[in-house]
Amino acid sequence: MSRPLTVSDFKELARRRVPKMFFDYADSGSWTEGTYRANEEDFGKIKLRQRVLVDMTNRSLESTMIGQKVAMPVALSPTGLTGMQHADGEILAAQAAEAFGVPFTLSTMSICSIEDVAAATKKPFWFQLYVMRDRAFIENLIERAKAARCSALVLTLDLQILGQRHKDIRNGLSAPPKFTPVSLWHMAIRPGWCLGMLGTKRRTFGNIVGHAKNVSNLSSLSAWTAEQFDPQLSWKDVEWIKERWGGPLILKGILDAEDARQAVDTGADAIIVSNHGGRQLDGAPSSISALPDIVAAVGDRIEVHVDGGIRSGQDVLKALCLGAKGTYIGRPFLYGLGANGREGVASVLEIIRNELDITMALCGKRLIADAGPDMLHKQS
Repeated sequence: MSRPLTVSDFKELARRRVPKMFFDYADSGSWTEGTYRANEEDFGKIKLRQRVLVDMTNRSLESTMIGQKVAMPVALSPTGLTGMQHADGEILAAQAAEAFGVPFTLSTMSICSIEDVAAATKKPFWFQLYVMRDRAFIENLIERAKAARCSALVLTLDLQILGQRHKDIRNGLSAPPKFTPVSLWHMAIRPGWCLGMLGTKRRTFGNIVGHAKNVSNLSSLSAWTAEQFDPQLSWKDVEWIKERWGGPLILKGILDAEDARQAVDTGADAIIVSNHGGRQLDGAPSSISALPDIVAAVGDRIEVHVDGGIRSGQDVLKALCLGAKGTYIGRPFLYGLGANGREGVASVLEIIRNELDITMALCGKRLIADAGPDMLHKQS
């Protein structure tokens, strides 16, 4: 392939360079994958309003997310198993985000630990928390995030029960992975990936193994995770976490206006309109289609962000025009990472920045802070 110019180009490169088991993990949705597809497709239904003969000089994409300055209103989403897309993947992605000036969010289910990422970066990053039954472990995770100077906590609300992803089952993805002749062959034909993995010591869940009670290896991790996601998670738990964290709190997984209003009552700093990338409730609305009603319900009382389906700078602009104050990319940065490590993540961010900048100008605006519904084409 010649020089990749789009997120889709990086997706195809990643498909060629990452073993199928791990590429499919990043690129899958639950059940029929209908919501996963809708996340992308519904952006295409939104049309932009072209403007001409306006001053397009001195443009700026600089903004803030939860009061923190960002080079553009885009953050890297928390994604599990990032370090299996590329050796030391979380570290490389965090470094790319830091250099670019956008937030990186480390997942609880990361390969590189909180401490690994903190040691390899200079600026604070965000940490995403899953609530487990073992509250002592959760308290310890929060303290570790504080010690690593994480500047925001992203609490995921929509993974009390794990959605079924057919690709993972067919590929034997588990902890530890169920290696078959086919999966071993898929790794063997990705020699660059294999060499990278041989060159790192980080091949397990760094935030959990050696930290959670009785979890010392991948085998014991499997049994632990099977029983730890808490189906009784409630709004009271959000209050408990907010009190222990004491810093900026973002609630991820809001897809309904009623839930958004309850989120406001917790005192959180922001919510993320998200359906977990179409990986949980298949048949749910796309994130972008749910955004306007949620903004209308709570947008004057809490900062509203959106995650899911963003594949370009134009998608970012459309989300901002519909009232989001920040956006998140998950799969796009994973494609860049799988394709070319840190440089691939940086390239994806640059592609999105360029698309966002040019599109904003052609819609007649110079400042991203001025993005609003007047930039969208009204269809009859």
